[in-house]
Amino acid sequence: MTTPNTSSTTALAVVEGFKPAVLDQSAFLEELEGLEVTFDRVKIPSGGGLAFEVPIDDDEVDTVKEIVGAIVDHHRVNAYWPAAFSGQGQPPACSSLDGKLGVATPDSGLPWAGRENACANCPFNQFGSADDGAGKACKNMVRLYVLRESEAFPLMLTLPPTSIRNWANYLAKRVLGRGLRPHQVVTRISLKREQSRSGIAYSQATFKLVGVLPEDVQQRMAAYSQSIKRVTRGLGITSEDYEVTGASDDEDAPF
Repeated sequence: MTTPNTSSTTALAVVEGFKPAVLDQSAFLEELEGLEVTFDRVKIPSGGGLAFEVPIDDDEVDTVKEIVGAIVDHHRVNAYWPAAFSGQGQPPACSSLDGKLGVATPDSGLPWAGRENACANCPFNQFGSADDGAGKACKNMVRLYVLRESEAFPLMLTLPPTSIRNWANYLAKRVLGRGLRPHQVVTRISLKREQSRSGIAYSQATFKLVGVLPEDVQQRMAAYSQSIKRVTRGLGITSEDYEVTGASDDEDAPF
């Protein structure tokens, strides 16, 4: 990526060298119709770690201090596991792919088993419903899909509750507040170490606007974003989406 140049029209740096790989979007959607795509996942490290582990092959990872790219999709997701999270790969008893309507599995034992339920009114989505009596039993998360330079497919980064406020502030103040969308800019995602009220270290994602993309690349990213959403918005939630961060979910509650 080349050094950004100053743009007089946006008062922001223009990232001239960001060139994502060319993807035939029509062929992509046609060939993958009816199939589920597994995106490479990047997790927020536990214990206050300051590096991401990015998959580079089926059994290899690269350790990086930051992830830089255009965010081509983002959306809220909720998931509820009725027992204490154990990381055993069990699917949630109830999940929501938009943070608004949850669907419980038929064998969940929940009153709305097999049906939809409004997340806003769900008793498990209220503060104080968690086992610790402070956070929520239902885990509120945000999925980000970050397309890096020269890549054809985005990385999936799921933000835990303790990183959502940083994302919300960045999105509102640094991107939308400038009349831009996340796929029109290059974002740098880093980590910082925080400490819970009980003294446990945990990692929190931070965001910085690197610069805006050239207009021709913005147009390509807009089309790419619309296409990829037809895939990303249907991906089911698994235990890989939620990582125990060492902090109560109400440490930095955004809502």
